[in-house]
Amino acid sequence: MIDFNEKKGFICDMDGVIYHGNKVLPGVDRFIDWLHREKKEFLFLTNSSCSTPRELQQKLARMGLDVPEKHFYTSALATAAFLKAQAPGCTVYAVGDAGLLNALYDAGITMNDVDPDYVVIGESKSYTLDTLTKATNLVRKGAKLIGTNPDASGPIEDGIAPACGALVSPIEIATGKKAYFCGKPNPLMMRTGLRLLGCHSAEAVMVGDRMDTDIISGLESGMSTVLVMTGVTSPETLNTYAYRPTVVLPGVGDIPTEAEKTK
Repeated sequence: MIDFNEKKGFICDMDGVIYHGNKVLPGVDRFIDWLHREKKEFLFLTNSSCSTPRELQQKLARMGLDVPEKHFYTSALATAAFLKAQAPGCTVYAVGDAGLLNALYDAGITMNDVDPDYVVIGESKSYTLDTLTKATNLVRKGAKLIGTNPDASGPIEDGIAPACGALVSPIEIATGKKAYFCGKPNPLMMRTGLRLLGCHSAEAVMVGDRMDTDIISGLESGMSTVLVMTGVTSPETLNTYAYRPTVVLPGVGDIPTEAEKTK
């Protein structure tokens, strides 16, 4: 069990935890109210690279949820930070939406579709056979392949959508090169999240719906973990993993309920 009252910080996934598509999940408003009321440090940390923190803040506002922009961190920001640290001033050929492109520009990274240092793939509505072919041949010529996150799919309102891991896979197969993924469960992203919270891992909780990214990243970072059953994990798939979350709950709205029990 977890004594939620004694935990200082909470890192929460978004897709499948806070919302599906444009639909907020049950109990989320209660959870956010509890975080504010109990003065918990919290960060919504998403493997999706599509949106900027401001766009995510505005998306939640449209759903009636008040969460300031400072509480969001994305795999796009993690990817840009990684590239800036590895190769300051590098150039990239990027396939992605505003969240990724803005993060790269803000990190001083420029676009190059001729001889880039890196090919960077994120989720994108502009992903086509032409962009896939371009990326494949640039990697063949020596560009290093980076993926914002390894997720094969993500939940949407009426099912699932292919995510970055699935979009990178054809390039890996065609070139024989493996991508380096910057999002969860990469410990670089988790360490950044803990630093932004000002928390030691023992003081923090990772809340997510995916065993292969959220729960494993929390576990390997030394955090307590909460698996919520509002996303892609079912009781059947949960039992296929060799590791377990600290707690399994129906949704994030149950965290305040559990906290009340231990007061």
